[in-house]
Amino acid sequence: MKKTTRILIPVVIIVGAFILMKVLTGMKKESPKNSPTEQVKIVETADVKLQDTFAEVTAYGKAKTADPIALYAEAVGTIEEGRVPFKQSQRFKKGDLLLMIDDRQTRYSLNSAKSDFITALATVLPEIKIDFPQLYPKWQNYFNSCDFNTNIKPLPETENEKVKLYLARFNVYKLYYTVKNLEVQLGKHFIYAPFDGSIIRTNLSVGSSARSGTLLGEIISLEDMEIAVPLELNNVSWVDESKEVNLYSKEFDANWEGKISRVGSTIDEATQTVSLYISISDTKTANLLDNIFVRADLPGKVIPDSYPVPPRAVYENRYVYIIEDGTLARKEVDIIRKEPTRIIVRGLDDADVLVTEAMQGVAPGMNAEAKAQYDDGRSS
Repeated sequence: MKKTTRILIPVVIIVGAFILMKVLTGMKKESPKNSPTEQVKIVETADVKLQDTFAEVTAYGKAKTADPIALYAEAVGTIEEGRVPFKQSQRFKKGDLLLMIDDRQTRYSLNSAKSDFITALATVLPEIKIDFPQLYPKWQNYFNSCDFNTNIKPLPETENEKVKLYLARFNVYKLYYTVKNLEVQLGKHFIYAPFDGSIIRTNLSVGSSARSGTLLGEIISLEDMEIAVPLELNNVSWVDESKEVNLYSKEFDANWEGKISRVGSTIDEATQTVSLYISISDTKTANLLDNIFVRADLPGKVIPDSYPVPPRAVYENRYVYIIEDGTLARKEVDIIRKEPTRIIVRGLDDADVLVTEAMQGVAPGMNAEAKAQYDDGRSS
């Protein structure tokens, strides 16, 4: 009996504990399950307003001057200093005397010829006064205007054949052209700057002897500087050639204005580009240097009823996302032009809320809210 009791007691305890556990488990209230809430995506947006968008075209090139001009001596003599030092890299202004060649011999010959010419005029004047008194004042005034310090003026015109005979008989015509020829020869002793520019090479220095045909040096014009910029073929048609070009040098932190002078007619085979030439209009005050590297912001043509979109906001080259009634909607657009920092599209409507940030793992119909609107709601 005792043995049976010892066996039954543990069994009863185990069975009772199991029954009690079941009862207690049944009495425990089942906790309600929380239904999942749909997440709202907060995104950067822009309110679309259709506009006339100007294409932006940027190119790079070097400022170049016109071809150098060689200075040759057309007179014989010793080289003398002009208004500016005749040295390499020396800048000058239009009309500056660059250098001169000793002119004493030519000047003496000129004055001698002038003396002969004035003497011939003095001889013919009495004849004109007697035979043609009405013409005498004109010839007398011309005679009085002749001096040794200025070039002689053109001879007075006359239709009277007898006056012409007088002038020819006293060698007035011959002496007149002798003087004019020597005036030309004298002018060759002085070399003046034909433009604003710089000396890039000197072959002879002050004090050297020059002969006719001697190369004195070379100069370049700073008035006719231009920039050749290579332009990709897909950009050529977008440039407005009638407007000013903004030029910028990073090294000098300076800006200039230029104008498109011409567009190349050939394509570079290696780069598949066309050269566009920009003439610089304000070099007199710009202190622009030859071979300086510049950026050219070219004026672009207008694209009406368009909107610029960040490249990251365009998907598959044809779609953008907008927020419509609190959800994402995919909208197809027409890409008119691609630029490094933006894509110009058509197909959007005024007041569209355009998503401007890149998104991953999204689909149309997802809940979304503009970040600006979300921030306003949190701050209020």
